[in-house]
Amino acid sequence: MRLEFTSCLAVAAIVLLVAGCAATPSARSESPAAAELVGAWRSSVTVESGPFASIKNLQLMCVFNAGGTMTESANYDEAPPVPPAYGVWRATGPRTFEARYWFFNTKAPSRFEVLSDGGGWTPSGCGVLTEHITLSSGGSSYDSTLTLEMLDDSGAPTEGGTRAKAHGTRIGF
Repeated sequence: MRLEFTSCLAVAAIVLLVAGCAATPSARSESPAAAELVGAWRSSVTVESGPFASIKNLQLMCVFNAGGTMTESANYDEAPPVPPAYGVWRATGPRTFEARYWFFNTKAPSRFEVLSDGGGWTPSGCGVLTEHITLSSGGSSYDSTLTLEMLDDSGAPTEGGTRAKAHGTRIGF
């Protein structure tokens, strides 16, 4: 009887140990469709309307990470100086995705002397980009529509929205 009880305890301990070491699904399991967008992308953007319609040759570099986060940087990040954008993305259907990402905006110093006195480009609200992406059947490119909403320092929307279209290609070797 004692040997049977010890054997049962040993088996139970092994089962618990194996169960504890087994891979558990993440709280945000990724669908196979979402995995298609993961990676680095370069896109050309055509601004169609809004205060940024005069911008030509706008390009974005985006990284879509597994788990739903992303980072974006543009070739216009220095005009005015702004940091990269950070955000989230999700699959919305077969080969379709939605991304929403934010960047901080800055305003120019009022006088050149402000720069020499240690001042500079100060915070001036933020921008929120919403992008609707359709991935090509081969997964090497996408087409998307973007909308930009600018928010002031208090988070209230400012006048004028921007609409754009983009074509992205996967960055690879």
